[in-house]
Amino acid sequence: MQTNPTPSTPAHTSLVALGDSFTEGMSDLLPDGTYRGWADLLAARMASVTPGFRYANLAVRGKLIQQIVDEQVGRAAAMGADVITLVGGLNDTLRPKCDMGRVRDLLTEAVERLAPHCKQLVLMRSPGRQGPVLERFRPRMEALFTCVDELAARHDAVVVDLYGAPALGDPRLWDVDRLHLTGEGHRRVAEAVWQALGYPAEDPEWHLPPEATLPPHWVARRVEDVRFARRHLMPWIGRRLTGRSSGDGLPPKRPELLPYETA
Repeated sequence: MQTNPTPSTPAHTSLVALGDSFTEGMSDLLPDGTYRGWADLLAARMASVTPGFRYANLAVRGKLIQQIVDEQVGRAAAMGADVITLVGGLNDTLRPKCDMGRVRDLLTEAVERLAPHCKQLVLMRSPGRQGPVLERFRPRMEALFTCVDELAARHDAVVVDLYGAPALGDPRLWDVDRLHLTGEGHRRVAEAVWQALGYPAEDPEWHLPPEATLPPHWVARRVEDVRFARRHLMPWIGRRLTGRSSGDGLPPKRPELLPYETA
């Protein structure tokens, strides 16, 4: 049931989300085979307090920052939404060859084009799963996040620090592909953005990791490592070597800024 905003509740009327697989919602899989994700969860919560709330999600898995700038930024700016979220550049940092200067320039271009066309721009320091992959790419990621912080200060954008949240580094909140958050991870991201926009907290402890559990047996971990390499790592490496993307040919998730119906 929808309720009218209270004086302490922001009255945002629309949201446009830009980005890659993180914003598309992988791996928060629904029974019909589609992905939900934090942006859909956030839109549903915003719609529940603002009748007529509209939502678009232009994200497509695998997109690099150049593609986000070319394919999503202009369309989002033209929509004139109250809130725009932009998360991009992390796929670039995971490539064997990455020009961080160019990534910085493209992210700057995106922010400069979007900021004048919304009431609130939201940027993020993306989450990173603890492990050897994070350690290998940490310098690039942190260089990206430094750029995010600088752009936010310059353009009065909100920064949601997911990278600094202990919960979102916990491997238990990541899917078996070790690249995307689980449904619980996406729920926590939605809560983080919800609070950053000024809405009252529903889960003040979203950033805290789940209760400790016994780690899986050594043999089980090795079996999972082999399964991960065969099903996810090798195909990912193959796409990198051939210049392909998991999002090639896929349309934006929700290309039009339309009323978002809540269940």
